[in-house]
Amino acid sequence: MTCLEKRMKPQIKRTLSNFFFEYETPRKVLVRNKRVAVVCRIIQMGVLAYIIGWVFMYERGYHAIDIAIGSIFTKMKGVSFTNISGKERIWDAADFVFPEQGDSSFVVMTNYIATVGQKQDKCPELPDGKNKNKCMSDENCDEGKYKRTGNGHMTGRCISNTSTCEIYSWCPVEDDRQIPDPPILLTAENYTLFIKNSITFRQFNVVRSNLVESVNQSYINTCLYHPKTDPLCPIFRLGDIVERSGFNFSEIARVGGAIGVLIDWDCNLDLSIRHCKPKYEFYGLYGTAKNDKEEKPSLGYNFRYAKYYVENGVEKRTLMKVFGVRIDIIVHGRAGKFDIIPTLTAIGSGVGIFGVATVVCDLLLLYFVPERDFYKNMKFKHTEIPEEKPALPQSQTEKDLPKVTYHSNLCSRRSL
Repeated sequence: MTCLEKRMKPQIKRTLSNFFFEYETPRKVLVRNKRVAVVCRIIQMGVLAYIIGWVFMYERGYHAIDIAIGSIFTKMKGVSFTNISGKERIWDAADFVFPEQGDSSFVVMTNYIATVGQKQDKCPELPDGKNKNKCMSDENCDEGKYKRTGNGHMTGRCISNTSTCEIYSWCPVEDDRQIPDPPILLTAENYTLFIKNSITFRQFNVVRSNLVESVNQSYINTCLYHPKTDPLCPIFRLGDIVERSGFNFSEIARVGGAIGVLIDWDCNLDLSIRHCKPKYEFYGLYGTAKNDKEEKPSLGYNFRYAKYYVENGVEKRTLMKVFGVRIDIIVHGRAGKFDIIPTLTAIGSGVGIFGVATVVCDLLLLYFVPERDFYKNMKFKHTEIPEEKPALPQSQTEKDLPKVTYHSNLCSRRSL
């Protein structure tokens, strides 16, 4: 073993021993200042209240979280009776619900404009009241073209009786300038909506339905949703949905609108699964609210569809412009269960936030209190590097001393 190895071995041993068997801690200064101490305790109590109240109790920071996957099935029921120009008719769910499949987004018809017996022919364009379709002569009607606000291709003729261009289109042209008021199907407010919702929390292997333990068949046959008396009933009155969303039913039934139904699941799986229940909320997405006084452009919701038939060998159709309530059902599901990893993460974050009190109090001591210079001297220890002194010239006696030469093995020396 060389001399270098003999010297390095105890040094390495001492270093390892110091690393494993010695503990270092920063020096602390005890400051007897009431104002700073009170500020420090107030901040610490605030942080503690935040950790316990907000992080753990409200946000449940000790939970592992999973988001639900859900499905929706809907069914509308109701009957309306109309008598228009002596023509009586019964309307049921097959007539006023679009589409019929019971999806999470659908439209309930509440008003309509029907144009019966349309066929492809030449007829005058409909006056729009804004002079956009008005013509003075044939020169104003370009043959083969159509206007943005028009309903068909222009033939090049100007009809003097209507002062509009002749067009090739489905005739007679639909006249939707006057929307029926009151709405034709105003009794739609008494229609009922049945919602069936099921969700899955894959991480926790939990499946739930809005038909919870207390909702049985006999209860469904008699209940109607009410946020206080029947909050779990899955059957809703259409008029109640509209009113709770902030809209006026008579107005939204006349021109149409959109409403969102939110099914909110917020489940704490540390408790019994019976406590995992849905909450229903209603939001007006588009339409006329109760307090709206200002007129808005393109208000309402409508669409068109046609029923085709053949009469005397000629294809005809009945065009329906439908105004209705569009309902969008949205499911939001969130479940939590105790897990050690998020718990330790929340605790660690809270402990780190406690350092805010130290930072604030240090700023007060070092920059704001009258005795700040004294506290600076107590908190910081200043050291100075000693200056190197110049070497003195060698004396004659030092020159006469024998010289020592060190060889590369660092263990032998020779006098010259």
